[in-house]
Amino acid sequence: MSGTVRFAGLAPQFLVDDLEVAIGFYRDVLGFRFGAPYRGFYAVGVRDGAVLHLKCAPKNASERAHRKENTHLDAYLEVEGIGAFYAACQAAGVVILKPLERADWGGQDFYLSDPDGYILGVGGAG
Repeated sequence: MSGTVRFAGLAPQFLVDDLEVAIGFYRDVLGFRFGAPYRGFYAVGVRDGAVLHLKCAPKNASERAHRKENTHLDAYLEVEGIGAFYAACQAAGVVILKPLERADWGGQDFYLSDPDGYILGVGGAG
């Protein structure tokens, strides 16, 4: 699969209990911009090159519990200025599941949880 095929992006879709709460977290805490929600149940957030889709819909509670118990990531966000972003998350009271530390791959990363329990790995050079 080479030649004319080029991926233009990949965006996770998170199922959320309360769309306004989820939008508030990603907008006010992580800095995403959102347009008007589609029919009150769907929203797309953008920050720099990152895109996130939020959909107000039921989640599988046992699957969410399993992911949290085993710290399985739902998405990984690469950030320039990882130290400053980590400090901003701490100051905002974001739930940090794994503190910022040097990763085996040479950079630094940490894990955070959003209000719906989604686990985001956040990493960058550092």
